[in-house]
Amino acid sequence: MKLKPIKTEMDYQAALRRLEEIFDSKLGTPEGDELEILSLLVDDYENKHYPIEAPDPIEAIKIRMEELELKQVDLIPEMGGKSRVSEVLSRKRKLTVDMIRKLNTRLNLSPNLLIQDYELVR
Repeated sequence: MKLKPIKTEMDYQAALRRLEEIFDSKLGTPEGDELEILSLLVDDYENKHYPIEAPDPIEAIKIRMEELELKQVDLIPEMGGKSRVSEVLSRKRKLTVDMIRKLNTRLNLSPNLLIQDYELVR
């Protein structure tokens, strides 16, 4: 297959079929080189046409809590009380700058992610 930019959905589907054909190619072979380049082209096309949105701050916190096997009570030092943790995680209260700083350190979540706006539940 002649390598070329992936510009259309047809190009994308053809590239995916070719990737399947050469998937097990050895590094350093012409097919291995084609696999590497074609993978980059497919990745670029997917990032442009099928972007994956980052979760909102509350979803990100919940995901990280699950990954770290934390419970709401474990975030009391970062949020300032059991009821405050509950209010934030149920979207009844916004994160404060102080909470964001502490959650960034505790959960290793990007401040850019944590400062994103989200809807409150009334």
